[in-house]
Amino acid sequence: MTLYLSLLLMFGKIGLFGFGGGYAMLPLVFQSVQQFGHISAAEFSNLVAISQVTPGPIAVNAATYVGFKVAGLPGAFFASLGVTLPSFTIVIIVSKFIARFQESTIMKGIFLGIRPATVGLIASAAIFLGETALVTPEAGINLIAVALFAITVLLVGKFKMNPITITIIMGIAGAIFCSGMVG
Repeated sequence: MTLYLSLLLMFGKIGLFGFGGGYAMLPLVFQSVQQFGHISAAEFSNLVAISQVTPGPIAVNAATYVGFKVAGLPGAFFASLGVTLPSFTIVIIVSKFIARFQESTIMKGIFLGIRPATVGLIASAAIFLGETALVTPEAGINLIAVALFAITVLLVGKFKMNPITITIIMGIAGAIFCSGMVG
């Protein structure tokens, strides 16, 4: 039972202090799961990729995956509950008071401070994922992965292509160009 409680509390802390959504929570999730020692940086990067292509919020998907990996189905339940319960509770409470305080200069200041911190957390997650997706310890920079990354940026930025379409295209490209790289 202590493992389940540990998952609940760990993901409860992430859910409570992980401002900025799933991507901003990823560095906190990775740091926290290191205490279990069951998930490597490369596996965590795969977890993020899986969380992207499955329905639902990335933080909940990541919590469910980690919980399942660490303690099976009950672990998935307690980790998912932990990451969602704080947000659910906060939204219920805030919805009661938001209209009263939305013009408060203190609240405006709080949000002005949280926004850049959120961008920094998302950038931190992007750097972490870039390191694990574009660089391998054995071979250094993976030129195929860098090319797929650059093409993805171009397709999204220039052509505004649908993320689902890009995910499917890059999955097929990975199967064609990268399957020989997997040992």
